[in-house]
Amino acid sequence: MVGVQETITKCKGKSHIKGWVYRIRKGKNLIFLVVRDSNNIIQCVVEKEKVSKQMWDDAEKLQVESAVEIDGKVAKDDRAPTKCEIKVDKLNVVHFADKFPIARDLSVEFLANNRHLWLRSRKMNAIMKVRSKVFGAIHDYFRSNDYYEFQSPIFQATQGEGGSTLFTVPYFGKEVYLAQTWQLYAEAAIFSLEKIYCIAPSFRAEKSVTSRHLTEYWHAEMEILWNTFEDLQDEAEGLLKNIVQMVLKDCKEELEVLKRDTKKLEATAKKKFPRITYTEALDILNKKCKLKVKWGKDLRTVEEDKLGELYDTPIIVTGYPKEVKAFYMKEDPKDKKVVQGFDVIGPDGYGELFGASQRETDIEILKDRLKKEGEDLKNYEYYFDTRRYGSVPHGGFGMGVERVISWICGLDTIKDAIPFPRNPERFTP
Repeated sequence: MVGVQETITKCKGKSHIKGWVYRIRKGKNLIFLVVRDSNNIIQCVVEKEKVSKQMWDDAEKLQVESAVEIDGKVAKDDRAPTKCEIKVDKLNVVHFADKFPIARDLSVEFLANNRHLWLRSRKMNAIMKVRSKVFGAIHDYFRSNDYYEFQSPIFQATQGEGGSTLFTVPYFGKEVYLAQTWQLYAEAAIFSLEKIYCIAPSFRAEKSVTSRHLTEYWHAEMEILWNTFEDLQDEAEGLLKNIVQMVLKDCKEELEVLKRDTKKLEATAKKKFPRITYTEALDILNKKCKLKVKWGKDLRTVEEDKLGELYDTPIIVTGYPKEVKAFYMKEDPKDKKVVQGFDVIGPDGYGELFGASQRETDIEILKDRLKKEGEDLKNYEYYFDTRRYGSVPHGGFGMGVERVISWICGLDTIKDAIPFPRNPERFTP
């Protein structure tokens, strides 16, 4: 068997392909089949006078998504969708499909209800290939930089990012939470392995039905010992550059299907990311965007989008107010009103891609913050132990993989960046 892409690349000789009918146009003596496999589409021409009666009868009964095997002679044809076509000698129908429910110009809701079938579209096929490449690039970056892959529990007894966004689930007569982050467990593991990473699902019970929120998403996280705050920013920039470079190199056809302007990604691959403080960001928003934000408030979506529009690469915003960030973020020794944390904000209105920080090592500061959040300190004794025995400077970040995929692919909604999206209004199919 020869794949469709290989057939197109050679575009001569004989070929044998297997795939599904993507489009079909029937005439009196000619039937044009556009056949797809996982890699591309190719036009196949069935001529009534050149095939058996059984093959012609079968071709006439074909509908979209019927599974077929085709043998024939390959030739160039500029009128064909991929400039190449197969003159069919032999047609074997593996399966006659029912009438396919998905046609053109259907509603977003209809496509969401039929996601299990919409995954077959060229658009979703291209996105899923980019997604696969992004996951591979994450592994490539960390493993080539001597990180160990480490997993943490999905069932967790404590919150890591905020109690208001926790999913509570029954656990043998008790209640536990679905993981918001691996971080608290990662901070235990780094004292053994020093440099670790993980890609795993995370869960946030946010009642946000927007183009950039999911209740279940994939989280690429890392944790490292002996680092500085600047080291952490370098790692975030290095990871994102590696992802974009690998996608640009290996996913040209997919980005073309998605009509993504690759010039908008090339800057990220080549340029150093701007690094500004939260205070500088407020000044920029005021002067360039006429947006006044009171110091001490977290940046909202609108402010992140406006900032992102001013740059052609992601930007790193550091020094957020302590009061709007998680309990584990380290106070800046030079300014105790802010933390040594940063967000990576994507260009083109794609908002926050990363959240990161140096971790607080002072047990009393951690306890005070947790008390203010109404947490039972007994549940965090294992976490305090990581500070009692050989504590050293350390930090880490979490990257929303679907946020990055959305930006790279130029998607209108994050829901297209994951095979089966989940939000407050959808948990099927």
